[in-house]
Amino acid sequence: MPNTKSAEKALRQSVKRRERNIVIANAYKNSVKEFRRLVQSGKSKEAAQYLAKVQQRLDKAAKTGVIKKNKAARLKSGAARLLAPAK
Repeated sequence: MPNTKSAEKALRQSVKRRERNIVIANAYKNSVKEFRRLVQSGKSKEAAQYLAKVQQRLDKAAKTGVIKKNKAARLKSGAARLLAPAK
């Protein structure tokens, strides 16, 4: 339990931030999984359209500090490489 008013506020802030980070992290993880599922099932047109959404969610996660920018770049690059042979 926090002992001071500022510690109480810091706890409230960290709880809010954690919840927000979890939502953003789940969004990018689920979109990457869905993209990989589309590529594996041979739906390359749908996967190509979905790639933009994957990149958008990765960029948002990197921008807000949920993941580092190099990890976002690495995941976006991997997604694009997955799609290339499918075309």
